[in-house]
Amino acid sequence: MGTRIIKLPDVGEGVAEAELVEWHVKVGDSVQEDQVLAAVMTDKATVEIPAPVAGTVLALGGEVGSVLAVGSELVRLEVAGAGTEEAVAKPHEAAAPAPKTQLEPKPNPRASRAKPIASPAIRKRAREAGVDLRQVRGSGPAGRITHDDLDAFQRGGEPKPGAARVANTTVEAIKIIGLRRRIARAMAESKRRVAHFSYVEEVDVTALEELRTILNSEEKDRPRLTLMPFLMVALVRAVADFPEINALYDDEAETVERHGGVDIGIATQTPSGLMVPVVRHCEARGLWDCAAEVLRVAEAAREGTATRAELSGSTITITSLGALGGIVSTPVINRPEVAIIGVNKQVVRPVWQGGQFVPRTMMNLSSSFDHRVIDGYVAARFIQRLKALLEAPATIFIEA
Repeated sequence: MGTRIIKLPDVGEGVAEAELVEWHVKVGDSVQEDQVLAAVMTDKATVEIPAPVAGTVLALGGEVGSVLAVGSELVRLEVAGAGTEEAVAKPHEAAAPAPKTQLEPKPNPRASRAKPIASPAIRKRAREAGVDLRQVRGSGPAGRITHDDLDAFQRGGEPKPGAARVANTTVEAIKIIGLRRRIARAMAESKRRVAHFSYVEEVDVTALEELRTILNSEEKDRPRLTLMPFLMVALVRAVADFPEINALYDDEAETVERHGGVDIGIATQTPSGLMVPVVRHCEARGLWDCAAEVLRVAEAAREGTATRAELSGSTITITSLGALGGIVSTPVINRPEVAIIGVNKQVVRPVWQGGQFVPRTMMNLSSSFDHRVIDGYVAARFIQRLKALLEAPATIFIEA
């Protein structure tokens, strides 16, 4: 038997490092050729690394969340044959124990009745509950006892008198990795560098909702229309009058790029976190074309199949929490853009019109702007233009 070192391959042009976001194996596992060993992320693209040979996992090259350089050791396998590295140290070196590193196989401390592996919080809980941790089977790494393990053991044992309600003093530390780490850094950088200001305006979308209902009932073979494609088409019309809104600001070079093409980012919640797929050249798309493309790129983002090009390059972003949209929000700008349009939930409420109260479907737009390059007066006029288009939806489709 020999040792084979699997190195992190080149996972993309110009990529020098990648973040380790998931292990599919652990020390001691037997793996087959082409079996996925790990997943790494670079610039929002996740890549799975397969095993080039069969073998047994001896060591892992890092913890989830570690950033590994291309060419560094990812996994060490025991393989049939000579391998590519000696499996053990030379006899004359064995007398001096080598310092332990992360790449050494970790022994299982639960093999004996030694002190169980558990956090101080779990030990405190066990003492208070009168539980001998040596009797608890740990499901964590190397047999580590988790809160769930302790809960399961207590459910199976005799309850202590008067212990029906116990103060929960547990603290769970969750490492921020992968896409969530990238989101955190992007949001912090945007708030640090951009002078945000928000502007909120209510919009009467009663007529728009009536039109949307009619179109959906008559055009059943086309994609179902939501508010989003109407807002996208209206946004194209509005930025034509306010080109400074459809722009990117390079704060290093202190230049603003005004774009003729309207590439709208659609903030989308995915199982991995918030992503912003892009619908390109909305100025050249109709209502149903926008609807179909939103569905396509949002689904690709949720399934993890969106390409890097589909997740970058927007010139303005729309964010919506749908039914959870609340009354007001203060969205964070998708830097280097200078504006983001936030959609809040629709509510039917009485509105005073013509000397009486009438039921109207109302919705707030909560939008943020980069105050370094967009004055408040310009932002307000822009939103008023967008409001006028949405409240009289027929005007959205009148050719300029």
